[in-house]
Formats: sequence, structure tokens, C-alpha cells
Amino acid sequence: MNFAEMNEKIASGNGFIAALDQSGGSTPKALKGYGVEDDAWSTEEEMFGLIHQMRSRIITSPAFTGDKVIGAILFERTMDGLVDGKPTPQALIERGVVPFIKVDKGLEDEANGVQLMKPMPELDALLARAKGLGVFGTKERSVVNLANREGIAAVVKQQFEVGKQIIAAGLMPIIEPEVNIKSAERAEADQILMEEILKELDAMTGDDKVMLKLSLPAKSGLFAPLIAHPRVLRVVALSGGFKRPEACVELAKNEGIIASFSRALLEDLRYGMSDEEFDASLASAIDAIYQASTTKA
Repeated sequence: MNFAEMNEKIASGNGFIAALDQSGGSTPKALKGYGVEDDAWSTEEEMFGLIHQMRSRIITSPAFTGDKVIGAILFERTMDGLVDGKPTPQALIERGVVPFIKVDKGLEDEANGVQLMKPMPELDALLARAKGLGVFGTKERSVVNLANREGIAAVVKQQFEVGKQIIAAGLMPIIEPEVNIKSAERAEADQILMEEILKELDAMTGDDKVMLKLSLPAKSGLFAPLIAHPRVLRVVALSGGFKRPEACVELAKNEGIIASFSRALLEDLRYGMSDEEFDASLASAIDAIYQASTTKA
């Protein structure tokens, strides 16, 4: 797939985007969920080696193909690694899966009810390397905890500023201002977030487009204006802490939104499974998430 073909697949393909981008802070938790305890490694390199083995096992599974998984978001180390002796982005492309890269470096402390992204001084170099490896787009995450308009506006402004830098590098940004689904002000935060995103979308120039990765809204169908906006290539949803059955039920209520799940995709996979058990479990998860992404209630 060339860039135009990847763009078309993401814009209109049936399926969902797998989030395989757990970073340094979340890797131990991801490994523990996979059945690998903290005493299985003694250095950071060994830890990242174990998580790369898990991701390689997922990517090479017969269940993981572009028929239902149209894209995959990678952690930087995963992008730079090999799967079946090939650079990971190339291994994905050969399976019909469009590669993305997580570019944020984590979150600042909370202020005004939100957490902005930490500075990314090496972003241009990372984007150039990703582009050279055949990566199509990026993902960068902020968090909204309260319905504070000043804070939410700051999150959205920062996200779109970074998005413009990514577009200038020839890649497609996934803008991810995650609303905490446990927030007591979730519904109000969803509404303010949509309004602030619409302001930024309306201010875009040229032919530029972005993708949006959002928490499933408290009010089903709320994000219809974002889905319909000409500046939005696709809207995807994170599971946000929902277990897979609940995440799929909520996703199916929202026309035009597909999944970009991480924990809800991986939650049943275990290190000690045989290859047959692993592939069957992964296929079951993929089928459920594909169904919720493509068949709406």
C-alpha cells in the first residue's frame, strides 16, 4: 500500500484500528495482564523485549489481517523493531494493516481539570524516521478529567498545534483528547470538547485533514457533527477502561465511529497460551470489535 491507498483504507475501510502502543509507564501493567510478572525481567531492555514479543505474536497471528484490522498504532520501540525479520511497519503493510506511531511523551500534571502533553522536542526527527519506515500517521494523547472549558480549550489547542506539525511532515495525525469515563462531569466535558474541536476544525486551511480518537460519549450519537465534518478523515473510539463487552455495546450505539481499542482487544490474551489458543482468543476479540465497529445498534 502506498500513502494514497492507506488513506483510502482508513477513510472508508470496514474494520477497526488496534492500539498496540503501551509505552514505558504502561508496559508493566500490559505485561501483567498478559501473564508476565514483574520478576520476569531485571532491566528496561528485557521488559521492552518481552512486550515486543507479545506484539510480534499478535501481528503474526493468522487472525490479525487487514480484513478486519485496518490499522495499528505502534509504540516507538515497536516501530523501530523487527517482526518476522522485517521492520514492523512493513510487516503490517504486508498484512494489509496501516501503521501509525504514538508520538506523545506522556502527560503533564493536572491543571484546570486536564492534563496536557509533555513537550516533544525531538518530534520532527521521530516523524522523519516514521515517514521513512512507511508509517501513515501518528497518535498523541491528552486527558480531560473535568468539564472546565479553559482547560479543555487548552488541550484542543495544543493537540491541533502538534497536528499541524505532523501534517507538515507528511503524516496523518490522530488527535486524542481522552475524556475520563469515570469523571462525574463526563457528559458536560464531552459537549465542551466537541464544541472546542469544531472551532479548530473550522479554522483549518487548505486540504488538511485530521483523525479524532475520542472516548465513547455519555450521550450516544453526540459526535455526529465531528464525524460529518469535511476536515475529519475518520473518528475512532478508545475503550477508556470499559471491558470489551461493555465497550462494544457502547461503540455499537455510535454510528460512524470505529474502535481503536487496546486493553479491550488484549484482555483475554495470555503468555502461556498455545499458539492455537492464542490465535482463537485473538480472533474472538477481533470479531467482536469488528462487529461493533461495522454493525450499529
